[in-house]
Amino acid sequence: MISNKTLTPNEQRTQRAWHSQPGMWRFSTVKLLVALLLLIVMTPFFEESAQGDLIEALMITLVLMAAVIAIGGTRSVLIVAALLLVPAIVGRWLSYAYPQTFHPYFFFGFGIAFMGLVVFKLLSYVLRSIQIDTEVLCAAISVYLLLGLIWALAYALLAQLSPDSFAFAANPHSSGRMDRFNAFYFSFVTLSTVGFGDVTPVSKLARTLAVMEAVTGTFYVAILIARLVAMYVPASRFAAQDESRRP
Repeated sequence: MISNKTLTPNEQRTQRAWHSQPGMWRFSTVKLLVALLLLIVMTPFFEESAQGDLIEALMITLVLMAAVIAIGGTRSVLIVAALLLVPAIVGRWLSYAYPQTFHPYFFFGFGIAFMGLVVFKLLSYVLRSIQIDTEVLCAAISVYLLLGLIWALAYALLAQLSPDSFAFAANPHSSGRMDRFNAFYFSFVTLSTVGFGDVTPVSKLARTLAVMEAVTGTFYVAILIARLVAMYVPASRFAAQDESRRP
């Protein structure tokens, strides 16, 4: 491990922004991003398979565990994350093993709370960093994907509580239910403000959630670009100064 004495002041500040306690494990946001991308790529394929529920539970567990690895740099954060993560994972597997007995409400509630904590910690890291590197970029992308997953869980929960909250256009390939891939698909379409119109929020709460997600997606991209530009300009300026000092 590289000693802080060999790092520039900017690198030391960036390191402290993420690793607040020296000696703790080095946690990486790259693992979280890889897990999220695997979930996104595999979701359309395992939904219709005979083992779709099992694969989905495994992939979600992988994402949640990778999220803990990404933010658990301090003991206090690790404890809070575990208190939210364990009920979410247990609820997901109980709803898979006993679908008639355990409803997914438990997983939805704790899953949304846990992912909200992860988004807060990753976003704080991105905004406090002063240098662009792989960790910062992976954290920024992971936040965007996690926002889509949070709203997907919220839509699925709302559909469980109020089945008439969403209307689906006539499509033989759609299940007509806001669950699994449909919730995932509608969430990211809304987050990116594309809005194809094949799924429509009907109830007031569903429309409110959709508006909040669209606004969040728009502002996040704008703020992120502004922040990355603000981080890049000082870094390039320092690099130019170092280059000018060389003989």
